[in-house]
Amino acid sequence: MDIRESHYRRQIKEQSALYKISSILDGSPDLQHAIFPILDVLSAELDMKRSMVTLLNRLTEEVQIEAAHGLSDRQRVLGRYSPGEGIVGRVIKSGESEVVPDVNDDPDFLDKTKTRGALGSRKNAFICVPIQIEGRIIGTLSIDREHDGEDDFSSDVRFIKIVGSMIAQAVKVRRRVQEEKDRNKELQKKLESTFTPKNIIGKSNAMREVFDLVQQVSGSNATVLIRGESGTGKELAAQAIHYNSPRAHMPFIKVNCAALPESVIESELFGHEKGAFTSAIASRKGRFELAHSGTIFLDEIGDLSPMTQVKLLRVLQEQEFERVGGTETIKVSVRIIAATNRPLEEMMSTGGFREDLYYRLNVFPINMPPLRDRKSDIILLADAFVEKYARLNNKDIKRISTPAIELLISYHWPGNVRELENCIERAVLLTSDGVIHGNLLPPSLQSAESTDSAPFSGLQDALDRLEVEMLEDALKSSKGNMAKAARMLEVTERKMGLRVAKYGIDLKKYS
Repeated sequence: MDIRESHYRRQIKEQSALYKISSILDGSPDLQHAIFPILDVLSAELDMKRSMVTLLNRLTEEVQIEAAHGLSDRQRVLGRYSPGEGIVGRVIKSGESEVVPDVNDDPDFLDKTKTRGALGSRKNAFICVPIQIEGRIIGTLSIDREHDGEDDFSSDVRFIKIVGSMIAQAVKVRRRVQEEKDRNKELQKKLESTFTPKNIIGKSNAMREVFDLVQQVSGSNATVLIRGESGTGKELAAQAIHYNSPRAHMPFIKVNCAALPESVIESELFGHEKGAFTSAIASRKGRFELAHSGTIFLDEIGDLSPMTQVKLLRVLQEQEFERVGGTETIKVSVRIIAATNRPLEEMMSTGGFREDLYYRLNVFPINMPPLRDRKSDIILLADAFVEKYARLNNKDIKRISTPAIELLISYHWPGNVRELENCIERAVLLTSDGVIHGNLLPPSLQSAESTDSAPFSGLQDALDRLEVEMLEDALKSSKGNMAKAARMLEVTERKMGLRVAKYGIDLKKYS
């Protein structure tokens, strides 16, 4: 067989081997399981007697055999090296391929696996190449090949380098896929536990309408205007929209327009250049730049000054602006969600709010209902806040008493959900028996307006009210069983019956 024909046959074998290796890498989701079949291909297709992949442990700085063909499990365990130790360790340290024409004549070949012996007239060559990812050595690929002493190993080195590169690329791709999966899992966990509409507590028809609107608009890039009284949860709705949108993994930047003085609002939104004003000692990015590719939430948008409204209108129309004191036009891709509790339509008629800005913001309006219009959600919210503040304050809260529930439901809640949360937090701190009683709620809830009852006329009136609360509480716990309720209150059944009749308590409510 002449040299040309031998070279041609080797090329055919190498192409066949590379095809099989590529198929193995494409078909196996687990790279560790793919390495062994790859080493088997090297042996079967190219007559490479032994082959192994070593990996560098960055924590222990030890090189160990990850997979091998032609070695037993015990022999694989023996193959441990330090960077610079032996041929394998030297390749790890230098990043350069090495060829040992005959392992029996090279003192640097350590034969830690104790598998290389005399082969008679034939020699045993050892070829080792580095496996690199983005210039960082992660391990080696090495093979043994028997020969008669006249072979040129350049083609072997070239081929083994190609296989090593394929393994490195597969490692790189799988790492990226796993990192993306981990990020997605973490994001999904965060969304499900914190920011999705499910976390906006409510089952009332009014809140179902809000949830439907949030779901419809989340997948788009449309500008959203959230309307509603203070304390209704406008920011929660904005968060739900962002974290269910394609921009969920990008920044969500919040700006309270009412909390920033007019003198600094422009700098806060658009940034400033060094020297733009007296205290501008360095250039600074504004909130719009920080929100690039994400979402900016402009709360209390109705409090913006006319000049800032003009600049905001330009950002909405052109997605560009200049920093304060700067001339460079900055392009951004930002979704805008605005919120207000002010009557923008009335402000437009008096010149307090620009009409063109209003129509730019009001692309997709969402109205957050006040708490008084979603009475069926009050107990759900109260229970959630009790659980939250009991956990934060290490208290065991068993329940909310019936009179307290009646006070919560009958109150008109001008401060909406925020006021309810503050009331529950106060009651959790004050209770000493694990029950949220009516007398632990703020005085505003106990007024004639909130309870639809006359104010206390004296000590007897106060005692009567306390007695009614205790009676109703006991009946609720006993599910309307008078005898059981009497035992709980340590009174006779006769006295229990007289007091129930005296105060006109309806037992059917508790049975």
